[in-house]
Amino acid sequence: MSSAEPSTAATHGAVNDRAPIRLAILDDHEVLLDSLGSWITANAPDFTLTLSAQTWLELVHSDNFPTELVLIDFQLKESVSIEARVRTCRAAGAKVIVLSSLDTREAKDRALAAGAAEFLSKSLPMQAVMDAARRVMGMDVGSPVHKDWRPLPSGAVNQVKPKLSKGEEEAFRWYVSGLSTADVAEKMNVQYETAKTYLRRVREKYAKVDRPASKKAELIRRAAEDGYLE
Repeated sequence: MSSAEPSTAATHGAVNDRAPIRLAILDDHEVLLDSLGSWITANAPDFTLTLSAQTWLELVHSDNFPTELVLIDFQLKESVSIEARVRTCRAAGAKVIVLSSLDTREAKDRALAAGAAEFLSKSLPMQAVMDAARRVMGMDVGSPVHKDWRPLPSGAVNQVKPKLSKGEEEAFRWYVSGLSTADVAEKMNVQYETAKTYLRRVREKYAKVDRPASKKAELIRRAAEDGYLE
């Protein structure tokens, strides 16, 4: 699934200024989970990612479950069947889209028979996945934007860009690209605690200029505003 394509979210605004759709993602690959979350945060303002889970129990035991829509990986490395996962989400009131790299008729039939609204290949671009999500949620695909969701340009009024050290900036760029803290440490060839410290300092520096960055979604937005995602 491609998550690096240019944003076209400017053509997909929230219909009638409705609140963003509350979205959950269940996928046992941490890097992919972070990558999907980063893309949605930066490119799909009509959705808010309220829950990311790597295991079935983590999903259903979360205080944020159920959400309005759940994206579920077909091939989880655990024994709970796709039928049980889809039916549980549906019973809780969530709509379900199943994503799979196993793009077979049998897999599709199983997911749809259990109540999934869509079965999509992971080879699809993320924009196509989110357009399908909009259709599932009864939203107009390609409707005009009612609010300007885009990040402020660098240097805009009241936007102070913190001065980051070389290590902080490198860790920041890797992290908002979708890597975990452990992966950032490996990429930079430093200890885990060192990478964690770099990211903590980035958050602190943004907080000092009154630009929230405590949550990963906020950190990604700050990266988009200041050009670190380009």
